Amino acid sequence: MFNGEISIVETFYFADMTPGVFVINVAQEQEWGIGQVQSNINNRITVNFENVGKKTVDPTKIELKVVNLND
Repeated sequence: MFNGEISIVETFYFADMTPGVFVINVAQEQEWGIGQVQSNINNRITVNFENVGKKTVDPTKIELKVVNLND
């Protein structure tokens, strides 16, 4: 899916997790790959990850980090 470099955004808020934002699951980064936020409703974030498909996560239990994709 993406073969360039990424940089992690250190400070973000749940409100930053808007559709289109790219994220990683810190604990599963290698396995899941980079994901793109699909929705953020009632503290449940749905993300489409490149290696495992669509996942709905609770950001209070799973650490997501916003990443910038640098071509």
